[in-house]
Amino acid sequence: MYAGKLVFAQVMEQLPLHRFHACVARYGGERKVQRFSCLDQFLCMAFAQLTYRESLREVETCLRAQRAKLYHMGFRSVVARNTLANANRVRDWRIYADFAQALIAIARRLYAGEALGMELEQTVFALDSTLIDLTLSVFPWAPYQQSKAAVQLHTLLDLLLPEPGAIYVMDRGYIDFARLYALHRAGAFFVIRDRASTRFRRRYSHPVDRGGGLICDQTIVFTGWNSAPGYPEPVRRIKLRLPDRAQTLVLLTNSTELPASIIGELYRCRWQIELFFK
Repeated sequence: MYAGKLVFAQVMEQLPLHRFHACVARYGGERKVQRFSCLDQFLCMAFAQLTYRESLREVETCLRAQRAKLYHMGFRSVVARNTLANANRVRDWRIYADFAQALIAIARRLYAGEALGMELEQTVFALDSTLIDLTLSVFPWAPYQQSKAAVQLHTLLDLLLPEPGAIYVMDRGYIDFARLYALHRAGAFFVIRDRASTRFRRRYSHPVDRGGGLICDQTIVFTGWNSAPGYPEPVRRIKLRLPDRAQTLVLLTNSTELPASIIGELYRCRWQIELFFK
């Protein structure tokens, strides 16, 4: 009989559970709770995420099939679907939001020394989002398509307060000309992929080294009905060919000092956040 620790238990051991219990105490998460603790609830949802369970019934079935191992996985009570559903419904979400911030702080320290591949004095933030599918009959407030529901999870962009001098790297889904102009006026910089439908007029072109994949480096002004009023100042437009793909990339930025090659490399680094979502 194997007496070692289960993989799930080894993963959960890496969590600062003292911080989790502090979050529970902060919001009185276990007031009037007799059996199914907040930690049991968290372990259930962590198990569901790590094993790609798509419903609470699946979570219950899988865990009950391993009932003899639940104690060694960290559970201190039997998992029942109705109990888990009730806990998800009534317990304070701020417990898990605060704990998530604690985990993010740990992760940021782990990657703080990782080389970006370029020397920059500014702080660089990468922004992206992903869709979480929901059942329309259960979540009618989140319609996504005619027969589906979903919520969009964003990283970083949540009531964002621009940091002057920082660089925000975003995909074209974040194109909002008024918001980009707010970043610009706050003294922050942005690098964002442009949409093919964006209307503009070229002011002038800067010389580029085409050997590095650059096609053009232009100063433009927007002429669209919503882009021109939203961003009334000139902006930089860079077009480049990706070295490992048979396609071109068009980027918008308000940075006039960084070389076009660095702008392109910054956007390439943003793809790492897509790997995080996958």
